[in-house]
Amino acid sequence: MDITSILHALCAVAVQVLAGLFTGNWAYGAIAGCTFFIAREHTQAEYRWIEMFGHGKRMNMPWWGGFDPRVWDVGSLLDFSFPIIGCLLVWILAS
Repeated sequence: MDITSILHALCAVAVQVLAGLFTGNWAYGAIAGCTFFIAREHTQAEYRWIEMFGHGKRMNMPWWGGFDPRVWDVGSLLDFSFPIIGCLLVWILAS
C-alpha cells in the first residue's frame, strides 16, 4: 500500500494548523499547504510527459504537457487530492 497520499495530507494539514494557530487564518494555511503538493504533482506530471512523449527533452513539452490526462495515474491523483480534502476538512472544522 502506498501511504504517500496520507503523508502528503498530514504535511499539508500540519502547515495549515501552524498557520491557523499563529495567524488565525485557516484558509491561508490550507492554501500554503495544498499549493506545495499541487505544484509538486503537476511538476511530476510534466516530467512524465517529457519521458513519455517529449523524447526526454524539456523543450519538446508544450505548455499543456503537465495537464495531459495521459500522464496522470491513480497515485498522482490521490497525492494531488488528499491534501486538498484534508485541509478542507480542517478548515470546515476550525471555522
